[in-house]
Amino acid sequence: MSENVVAKTDVVLVGAGIMSATLGALLRQVQPDWSITAFERLDAAAAESSDPWNNAGTGHSALCELNYTPGKPDGSVDIAKAVNVNEQFQVSRQFWAYAVDNGILSDPKNFINPVPHVSFVHGAENVKYLRARYDALAGHPLFEGMEYTENPEVFTERLPLMGKGRDFSDPVALNWTQTGTDVDFGALTKQLINHVAASGGSVFFGHDVTDIAKQSDGSWIVKVRNRRTGESRKVQAKFVFVGAGGGALHLLQKSGIKEIKGFGGFPVSGAFLRCTNPEVIAQHSAKVYGKAAVGAPPMSVPHLDTRVIGGKQGLLFGPYAGWSPKFLKQGGIMDLPKSVKPGNLMSMLGVGVTELGLVKYLVGELMQSPADRIGTLAEFVPEARLEDWELIVAGQRVQVIRRKGAGGVLEFGTAVVNAGDGSIAGLLGASPGASTAVPAMLDVLERCFPQQWAGWQSKLREMVPSLGVRLSDNPDLFRQVWDHSTRSLQLDVVSDTVAEAPVEAAAV
Repeated sequence: MSENVVAKTDVVLVGAGIMSATLGALLRQVQPDWSITAFERLDAAAAESSDPWNNAGTGHSALCELNYTPGKPDGSVDIAKAVNVNEQFQVSRQFWAYAVDNGILSDPKNFINPVPHVSFVHGAENVKYLRARYDALAGHPLFEGMEYTENPEVFTERLPLMGKGRDFSDPVALNWTQTGTDVDFGALTKQLINHVAASGGSVFFGHDVTDIAKQSDGSWIVKVRNRRTGESRKVQAKFVFVGAGGGALHLLQKSGIKEIKGFGGFPVSGAFLRCTNPEVIAQHSAKVYGKAAVGAPPMSVPHLDTRVIGGKQGLLFGPYAGWSPKFLKQGGIMDLPKSVKPGNLMSMLGVGVTELGLVKYLVGELMQSPADRIGTLAEFVPEARLEDWELIVAGQRVQVIRRKGAGGVLEFGTAVVNAGDGSIAGLLGASPGASTAVPAMLDVLERCFPQQWAGWQSKLREMVPSLGVRLSDNPDLFRQVWDHSTRSLQLDVVSDTVAEAPVEAAAV
């Protein structure tokens, strides 16, 4: 097709990761007559941050992630963020259950499996903190069933790999939640993208979106280049969603919308140790999160992580933080310099001054040797051996830099950015990311389609019965949607791959 020929579509999705796939699937339900066209620069869906080896797949619901429950000076624990993250994950669970019930998604064991979520600390002060965390969460409806133990025998029974060879003269404690999940967001994304295509959408792989320009009639011209042939074409769209992971910032900047001014990005790369010894893998069936090192970003919270990928159980430990100027794992070294614009220069400089501790932490991580990495793993697995583990490069994350006063502030989370007229939107940021894809994309629909939003309510509530309701304040509704999604997603059936941990010895 000549570059001057313009094809028309109602919606363009940039990127074929979990965010674009989720938005496409939602739109297919509420507005099936709209045409959808997706462009992905790589040759497969979910090949960047949504790939299962590029993220932890925890199904972030704040059951075990200690960075969502900071301690207060008086010794109590703030659970507000944990509750909010859990509320968001419940929305995702409801939509996935609806999608399974209605044939949008196939066998749920392909993408979601029950795996206990566990918080782990050692040392007297940390044990005191974890007990306060348990006391704050255990009575909350969304955290029902959480257990607490300081008992070394229970510790070793439930986590044999972590208990073997441990010196229990150093006090330990666990928060244990049996109802956690492991999510393969790569498999989930592929199923959702396949549904978008099978229901009439057009999905193009190996196509790079190079420019986005606003037209006088309010539509957008999206310029796309075929990476195989070099051929370029233009597509006219009424609405554009930029779900390109780390690449979203550049494209939103090219769009020229004023709402992106002041936003910057700070790339953080990472790596995991992946276990290669089946005997070791079989000794651990849980997602165990510890406390982040001083100065470490929240996304670097250490965790020993059971994964179920392609029906096979695996084991990861990490992440080990690194740094690269790339905004995508398969990006370019000029990504960061090209993102610096007059509109975000002061934001970027401000963060450079205020985040010296983070820079120091990253430098330390980069200097680690293989022995150093095994030494870090030994805090979780005392008898860890270097020959049982291999280092793999994880996905690239771009943390949001937002303008604050005359400077900027680094944010660890996700942010939806949209034009005032709702004709274009994009998602910036990282964790909890994929786990909150459904509420994030519902937010995009509400922001960008206010005229249709009211008319969509009946269908939206069919997909997400708790839409607009805080489940924390409605425990009866929570129990209903929880029980339904548990059955639909087959989370009450433990996979042969993942052994169920013993639950009878819940010591306090």
